[in-house]
Amino acid sequence: MSSELIHDTDAHRYRLEVDGKLVSAADYTVNGDRVSFTHTFTDPMQRGHGYAGQVVEFAIDDVEQNSPGAKVVPMCWYVAKWFDEHPERAGLLAD
Repeated sequence: MSSELIHDTDAHRYRLEVDGKLVSAADYTVNGDRVSFTHTFTDPMQRGHGYAGQVVEFAIDDVEQNSPGAKVVPMCWYVAKWFDEHPERAGLLAD
């Protein structure tokens, strides 16, 4: 089984593919120095494997590394929950 985390900048989406099939994704919009995560999705048949967490962690790492000074707005409940579970990353949250 092969998995690949992808940042599709044209679609404003971070995604996880397993064996070439989309299993989870996190959609976002950019407004100035704010990155708003609007929706997280996991294929219902693939839930319970931690895929959404992998995508969100990949996305947050990417924002932190490649968008200096950018802040995250967790509009999606899952991204908000992820930050609750990772308080050490709270410095990335918008005021």
